[in-house]
Amino acid sequence: MTETPAASAQDPTPDDVVVDAAVDDATVEGPDDAGVAEAAADQMVFDVNDFPGGLPGAIEAVLMVVDEPVSEMALASALEVPVPEIESALVELEDGYAAQHRGFTLRHVGGGWRIYSRSDYAPAVSRFILDGQQAKLTQASLETLAVIAYRQPVSRSRVSAVRGVNVDGVIRTLVTRGLIEEMGSDEDTSATLYGTTSTFLERLGLQSLDDLPALAPYLPEVDVLDEIAESGRA
Repeated sequence: MTETPAASAQDPTPDDVVVDAAVDDATVEGPDDAGVAEAAADQMVFDVNDFPGGLPGAIEAVLMVVDEPVSEMALASALEVPVPEIESALVELEDGYAAQHRGFTLRHVGGGWRIYSRSDYAPAVSRFILDGQQAKLTQASLETLAVIAYRQPVSRSRVSAVRGVNVDGVIRTLVTRGLIEEMGSDEDTSATLYGTTSTFLERLGLQSLDDLPALAPYLPEVDVLDEIAESGRA
Protein backbone atom coordinates (compact mmCIF):
# COMPACT_ATOMS: atom_id res chain seq x y z
CA MET A 1 0.00 0.00 0.00
CA THR A 2 1.22 3.47 -0.84
CA GLU A 3 2.46 5.40 2.17
CA THR A 4 -0.01 8.05 3.18
CA PRO A 5 0.93 11.71 3.78
CA ALA A 6 0.49 12.92 7.32
CA ALA A 7 -2.58 15.04 7.86
CA SER A 8 -1.84 18.72 7.78
CA ALA A 9 -2.92 20.96 10.63
CA GLN A 10 -4.48 24.33 9.96
CA ASP A 11 -2.33 27.36 10.58
CA PRO A 12 -2.58 28.21 14.29
CA THR A 13 -4.21 31.49 15.27
CA PRO A 14 -2.43 33.41 18.05
CA ASP A 15 -4.77 33.46 21.04
CA ASP A 16 -2.89 36.13 22.90
CA VAL A 17 -3.88 38.98 20.58
CA VAL A 18 -7.35 40.23 21.56
CA VAL A 19 -9.29 42.57 19.32
CA ASP A 20 -11.97 44.68 21.04
CA ALA A 21 -14.91 44.75 18.66
CA ALA A 22 -16.34 47.73 20.51
CA VAL A 23 -13.50 50.02 19.48
CA ASP A 24 -14.54 52.45 16.77
CA ASP A 25 -12.28 52.20 13.73
CA ALA A 26 -12.07 55.98 13.61
CA THR A 27 -10.40 56.11 17.02
CA VAL A 28 -7.60 53.73 16.06
CA GLU A 29 -4.53 55.78 15.26
CA GLY A 30 -1.49 54.99 13.13
CA PRO A 31 0.99 54.45 16.01
CA ASP A 32 -1.32 51.80 17.51
CA ASP A 33 -1.42 49.97 14.19
CA ALA A 34 2.35 50.11 14.04
CA GLY A 35 2.56 48.76 17.57
CA VAL A 36 0.35 45.79 16.73
CA ALA A 37 2.41 45.06 13.63
CA GLU A 38 5.60 45.28 15.64
CA ALA A 39 4.22 42.93 18.29
CA ALA A 40 3.23 40.44 15.59
CA ALA A 41 6.70 40.68 14.07
CA ASP A 42 8.29 40.02 17.47
CA GLN A 43 6.36 36.76 17.69
CA MET A 44 8.11 35.63 14.50
CA VAL A 45 11.58 36.16 15.96
CA PHE A 46 13.02 32.99 17.44
CA ASP A 47 16.10 30.85 17.84
CA VAL A 48 15.52 27.16 17.06
CA ASN A 49 17.88 26.25 19.89
CA ASP A 50 15.37 27.72 22.35
CA PHE A 51 12.72 25.18 21.35
CA PRO A 52 12.36 22.07 23.59
CA GLY A 53 13.22 19.82 20.65
CA GLY A 54 15.75 22.14 19.07
CA LEU A 55 16.21 22.13 15.31
CA PRO A 56 14.86 18.57 14.76
CA GLY A 57 11.68 19.47 16.63
CA ALA A 58 11.23 22.66 14.62
CA ILE A 59 11.61 20.74 11.37
CA GLU A 60 9.04 18.18 12.52
CA ALA A 61 6.58 20.96 13.37
CA VAL A 62 6.91 22.45 9.89
CA LEU A 63 6.66 19.11 8.08
CA MET A 64 3.47 18.27 9.98
CA VAL A 65 1.58 21.16 8.36
CA VAL A 66 2.83 21.11 4.76
CA ASP A 67 0.79 19.88 1.81
CA GLU A 68 3.75 19.19 -0.47
CA PRO A 69 7.40 18.13 0.01
CA VAL A 70 9.61 20.92 1.37
CA SER A 71 13.18 21.47 0.19
CA GLU A 72 16.19 21.86 2.47
CA MET A 73 16.55 25.44 1.19
CA ALA A 74 12.97 26.32 2.15
CA LEU A 75 13.43 24.87 5.64
CA ALA A 76 16.73 26.70 6.05
CA SER A 77 15.11 29.99 5.06
CA ALA A 78 12.11 29.58 7.37
CA LEU A 79 14.15 28.46 10.37
CA GLU A 80 17.14 30.73 9.65
CA VAL A 81 19.59 27.85 9.84
CA PRO A 82 22.36 26.92 7.35
CA VAL A 83 21.40 24.26 4.81
CA PRO A 84 24.07 21.77 6.01
CA GLU A 85 22.53 21.83 9.51
CA ILE A 86 19.09 21.22 8.01
CA GLU A 87 20.41 18.26 6.01
CA SER A 88 22.06 16.78 9.11
CA ALA A 89 18.89 17.17 11.18
CA LEU A 90 16.76 15.55 8.47
CA VAL A 91 19.03 12.51 8.37
CA GLU A 92 18.91 12.36 12.18
CA LEU A 93 15.11 12.37 12.11
CA GLU A 94 14.93 9.79 9.33
CA ASP A 95 17.27 7.39 11.14
CA GLY A 96 15.54 8.00 14.46
CA TYR A 97 12.10 7.14 13.10
CA ALA A 98 13.43 3.89 11.64
CA ALA A 99 15.24 2.88 14.84
CA GLN A 100 12.18 3.58 17.01
CA HIS A 101 9.77 1.75 14.66
CA ARG A 102 7.54 4.80 14.52
CA GLY A 103 4.28 4.67 12.58
CA PHE A 104 5.58 7.32 10.22
CA THR A 105 8.71 7.89 8.19
CA LEU A 106 10.52 10.81 6.61
CA ARG A 107 10.99 10.56 2.86
CA HIS A 108 12.72 12.67 0.22
CA VAL A 109 10.36 12.87 -2.77
CA GLY A 110 9.72 15.40 -5.50
CA GLY A 111 12.73 17.51 -4.58
CA GLY A 112 11.75 17.89 -0.93
CA TRP A 113 10.98 16.19 2.38
CA ARG A 114 7.65 15.06 3.78
CA ILE A 115 6.32 12.82 6.56
CA TYR A 116 4.39 9.71 5.49
CA SER A 117 2.75 6.84 7.35
CA ARG A 118 5.02 3.77 7.28
CA SER A 119 3.97 0.99 4.91
CA ASP A 120 4.43 -1.58 7.72
CA TYR A 121 1.24 -0.19 9.24
CA ALA A 122 -0.78 -0.44 6.03
CA PRO A 123 -3.41 -2.81 7.54
CA ALA A 124 -4.27 -0.31 10.28
CA VAL A 125 -4.43 2.58 7.82
CA SER A 126 -6.53 0.53 5.39
CA ARG A 127 -9.08 -0.32 8.05
CA PHE A 128 -9.34 3.32 9.08
CA ILE A 129 -9.87 4.35 5.45
CA LEU A 130 -12.46 1.65 4.81
CA ASP A 131 -14.37 2.61 7.95
CA GLY A 132 -14.47 6.17 6.67
CA GLN A 133 -15.94 5.05 3.35
CA GLN A 134 -19.36 4.78 4.99
CA ALA A 135 -19.57 8.55 5.46
CA LYS A 136 -20.98 10.52 2.55
CA LEU A 137 -18.75 12.90 0.65
CA THR A 138 -19.56 16.60 0.80
CA GLN A 139 -20.53 18.53 -2.31
CA ALA A 140 -17.09 20.16 -2.28
CA SER A 141 -15.42 16.74 -2.18
CA LEU A 142 -17.56 15.43 -5.03
CA GLU A 143 -16.80 18.45 -7.22
CA THR A 144 -13.08 18.22 -6.51
CA LEU A 145 -13.09 14.48 -7.17
CA ALA A 146 -14.82 15.05 -10.51
CA VAL A 147 -12.19 17.57 -11.64
CA ILE A 148 -9.37 15.20 -10.69
CA ALA A 149 -11.05 12.23 -12.37
CA TYR A 150 -11.43 14.03 -15.70
CA ARG A 151 -8.18 16.01 -15.71
CA GLN A 152 -5.73 13.64 -14.03
CA PRO A 153 -2.90 13.79 -13.38
CA VAL A 154 -3.59 17.29 -12.14
CA SER A 155 -2.06 19.63 -9.57
CA ARG A 156 -3.85 21.22 -6.63
CA SER A 157 -3.60 24.69 -8.18
CA ARG A 158 -5.30 23.54 -11.36
CA VAL A 159 -8.14 21.97 -9.39
CA SER A 160 -8.49 25.24 -7.45
CA ALA A 161 -8.60 27.13 -10.76
CA VAL A 162 -11.61 25.10 -11.89
CA ARG A 163 -13.50 25.29 -8.58
CA GLY A 164 -12.51 28.86 -7.76
CA VAL A 165 -11.74 28.02 -4.12
CA ASN A 166 -8.91 26.57 -2.05
CA VAL A 167 -9.04 22.77 -2.13
CA ASP A 168 -6.21 21.84 0.25
CA GLY A 169 -8.49 20.39 2.91
CA VAL A 170 -10.65 18.54 0.39
CA ILE A 171 -7.58 17.01 -1.26
CA ARG A 172 -6.41 15.70 2.12
CA THR A 173 -9.84 14.17 2.75
CA LEU A 174 -9.89 12.41 -0.61
CA VAL A 175 -6.36 11.07 -0.08
CA THR A 176 -7.28 9.81 3.39
CA ARG A 177 -10.31 8.01 1.99
CA GLY A 178 -8.17 6.35 -0.64
CA LEU A 179 -10.06 7.89 -3.57
CA ILE A 180 -7.09 9.81 -4.96
CA GLU A 181 -3.32 9.47 -4.65
CA GLU A 182 -0.14 11.28 -5.58
CA MET A 183 1.07 10.57 -9.10
CA GLY A 184 4.49 12.17 -9.23
CA SER A 185 5.20 15.84 -9.82
CA ASP A 186 4.83 18.34 -12.65
CA GLU A 187 8.02 18.66 -14.72
CA ASP A 188 7.71 22.42 -15.03
CA THR A 189 6.47 23.49 -11.58
CA SER A 190 7.41 20.47 -9.41
CA ALA A 191 3.86 20.62 -8.01
CA THR A 192 2.44 17.33 -6.75
CA LEU A 193 0.05 15.70 -9.22
CA TYR A 194 -3.04 13.75 -8.18
CA GLY A 195 -5.09 11.03 -9.81
CA THR A 196 -7.85 8.61 -8.88
CA THR A 197 -7.27 5.16 -7.39
CA SER A 198 -8.67 1.69 -7.99
CA THR A 199 -10.88 2.30 -4.95
CA PHE A 200 -12.45 5.21 -6.83
CA LEU A 201 -13.32 2.92 -9.74
CA GLU A 202 -14.71 0.29 -7.38
CA ARG A 203 -16.92 2.81 -5.59
CA LEU A 204 -18.38 3.97 -8.92
CA GLY A 205 -18.65 0.44 -10.31
CA LEU A 206 -16.36 1.20 -13.25
CA GLN A 207 -13.86 -1.05 -14.98
CA SER A 208 -11.63 1.83 -16.09
CA LEU A 209 -11.58 5.60 -16.50
CA ASP A 210 -12.76 5.09 -20.08
CA ASP A 211 -16.16 4.21 -18.61
CA LEU A 212 -16.63 7.71 -17.16
CA PRO A 213 -19.43 9.77 -18.77
CA ALA A 214 -18.31 12.23 -21.46
CA LEU A 215 -17.96 15.27 -19.22
CA ALA A 216 -14.33 16.17 -19.97
CA PRO A 217 -15.14 18.36 -23.03
CA TYR A 218 -16.96 20.76 -20.70
CA LEU A 219 -13.90 21.30 -18.49
CA PRO A 220 -11.15 23.83 -19.33
CA GLU A 221 -7.99 22.50 -20.94
CA VAL A 222 -4.80 22.28 -18.88
CA ASP A 223 -3.21 25.39 -20.43
CA VAL A 224 -6.36 27.38 -19.64
CA LEU A 225 -6.26 26.12 -16.05
CA ASP A 226 -2.68 27.35 -15.77
CA GLU A 227 -3.71 30.81 -16.98
CA ILE A 228 -6.55 30.94 -14.45
CA ALA A 229 -4.25 29.79 -11.65
CA GLU A 230 -1.62 32.38 -12.57
CA SER A 231 -4.20 35.19 -12.73
CA GLY A 232 -5.43 34.19 -9.28
CA ARG A 233 -1.93 34.61 -7.86
CA ALA A 234 -1.37 37.97 -9.57
